[in-house]
Amino acid sequence: MSEAEEKDKSVQHFLDMIKKSRRGKLKIYIGMSAGVGKSYRMLQEAHSLQKSGIDVKIGYIETHNRTETQALLEGLSIIPRRQLFYKGKELDELDVQAVINLRPEVVIIDELAHTNIEGSKNEKRWQDVLEILEAGINVISAINIQHIESLNDEVKLITGIEVRERIPDSVLAQADEVVNIDLTADELISRLKEGKIYKADKIESALQNFFKSEHILQLRELALKEVASQVERKVESEVSKDISIKHERFLACISSNDKTARTVIRKTARLANYYNSKWFVLYVQTPDESADRIALDKQRHLINNFKLATELHAEVIKIQSAAIAKTIIEQAEEKGITTICVGKPHLNLFKIILSTNVFNELLKKLSTNNIDLVILS
Repeated sequence: MSEAEEKDKSVQHFLDMIKKSRRGKLKIYIGMSAGVGKSYRMLQEAHSLQKSGIDVKIGYIETHNRTETQALLEGLSIIPRRQLFYKGKELDELDVQAVINLRPEVVIIDELAHTNIEGSKNEKRWQDVLEILEAGINVISAINIQHIESLNDEVKLITGIEVRERIPDSVLAQADEVVNIDLTADELISRLKEGKIYKADKIESALQNFFKSEHILQLRELALKEVASQVERKVESEVSKDISIKHERFLACISSNDKTARTVIRKTARLANYYNSKWFVLYVQTPDESADRIALDKQRHLINNFKLATELHAEVIKIQSAAIAKTIIEQAEEKGITTICVGKPHLNLFKIILSTNVFNELLKKLSTNNIDLVILS
């Protein structure tokens, strides 16, 4: 590297530090489900901050007409929402520009995973929040555990419901503070039966579906684990750099025939997030899967999987080769991979590896280079 390049790198590093210091702080409340009291807690905090002389405003809050939550709006400054017409109806959204123009010290913005109305500047509310943070404004927000992208499969397995509104794990990783709002299953069900979460006509349906006791317990465990993981990650990031820490690197291997590729991607993302490490998704395109030979549905699945991997902050690697196992070895060595993740042995990718005469070479290389092989269910 030349002297000029060294100077440019040094200047850029300093600029990055300045931008980071100017960026607003993000606090996120996490709950196992609706009704645990996230919005209520945010409004309580807004009152406490206001009493301490902090300029705090409500950018967007969803009270769901809950009496206790609605009462807490009294005495707080509320930024008017932006009005939009969509399919003949007048709807409202968070007014991002109004928040930036008013420049409060702290702004409360509920429902981080919300999808904005068509025609909004950003598709998702979490993108609005990132824009506000970049303007140097501190944000307090909230999500339910089912809104985290990499947990989508686990939540669907628990509840039988696929949650459509989600946030990338990278957004949660940017939070300066993550707080779990915890209730026991009995407390949450009592709140539901008392009409404190949904209207009377929805209570019985909720009890038979999302609010089953066993579902709540599993979601509660997910929420507790997630917050513990976030705290551990923060401790690791703030530990002295003089302490030697092994840096994990994960490689998720997928194929066009891999029907559970999304699961492999999400589970690898969870591992990478837990270790706060860099990770990659590798797709080896064989001659049979060239652009003019691969089926359209497989192409579509691959594109969607690449998009998901990118959203979860993976680096996607696409290589054309007939030697899959050899390519995996080469990429693992080149990228400094510590753990390779693949699907169950019955998946086509694994079958291809097993059917090649270099599988033993793969295992030998993994052992020699101290690389772990994880087979994901």
